[in-house]
Amino acid sequence: MKFEHVSVLPQEVIAGLNIKPDGTYVDCTLGGAGHASRIAEKLNENGHLIGIDQDDDAIEAASSRLKPYKCKIDIVHSNFKNLEQVLKDLQIEFVDGFLFDLGVSSYQLDEADRGFSYMHDAPLDMRMDKTGRFSAYDVVNGYDEEKLNYIFKTYGEERWSKRIAQFIVEYRRENPIETTGQLVDIIRRAIPAAVRKKATGHPAKRIFQAIRIEVNNELGILEDTFRTAVSHLNSGGRIAVITFHSLEDRITKNVFKEMARGCICPPQLPVCVCHHKAQIKLCGKAIKPSNEEMEENSRSKSAKLRIAEKL
Repeated sequence: MKFEHVSVLPQEVIAGLNIKPDGTYVDCTLGGAGHASRIAEKLNENGHLIGIDQDDDAIEAASSRLKPYKCKIDIVHSNFKNLEQVLKDLQIEFVDGFLFDLGVSSYQLDEADRGFSYMHDAPLDMRMDKTGRFSAYDVVNGYDEEKLNYIFKTYGEERWSKRIAQFIVEYRRENPIETTGQLVDIIRRAIPAAVRKKATGHPAKRIFQAIRIEVNNELGILEDTFRTAVSHLNSGGRIAVITFHSLEDRITKNVFKEMARGCICPPQLPVCVCHHKAQIKLCGKAIKPSNEEMEENSRSKSAKLRIAEKL
């Protein structure tokens, strides 16, 4: 299957990064190089593009797509949680822009055997890095009822989390749950029929999101990585983050807000004693896709782009 993924908010990302032709830019979620190729177009032979991805299929597709560009290109197979080490290995201290396009790619969703989709019957997997050992199978079959309930409620914001966890534990007493099809069937039975009839969207959507986040530790790595990125930005450099659900967006918004604050002393103090300095300034509010983009790419509907600039 060819690696295809429609980049979300492409024009807004490029405008937001305010690209210098001879600058250094890091796409921390390279994917098929949709955004990265647009960055590369703006760079001259002195510019430098670094792409990071943990998916071998993405690395292969991006390497091919980026071949025609004249800027220097480094593609690294890694998770962006290792950003500090990636930059150190490349002997780069400061860059002019970072891009994070969070979540799962269209390719990963559409490739049935990766186990990300509730629309295809496949082995329970959901690993973004296929070399990793921990998979959705381990979560679904290894977590106790309390822990399943927690991740479904916290990462999936699923109203029926407790009941679904109970049904999963009950089912696996007889046999392990090995496929996405089995899991979808269990979720359907756990959610009352009257609720399913009224609901919009697939009943398994939130549960699959929660398991995917748990398998790949998607939320746990965000705050530290954003702070690392800002520490490696040149003055005037930009960080751009695209999120696809409220949990990612809340973390991004809160980290940016905190890093944009100056004095953090209690308001009753007459003078500042904390000497806390703002590190970034926010570049406007969150940007959402246009109606036209949402019509052309339904997966863009929940996207938000937040941009900040290093002071």
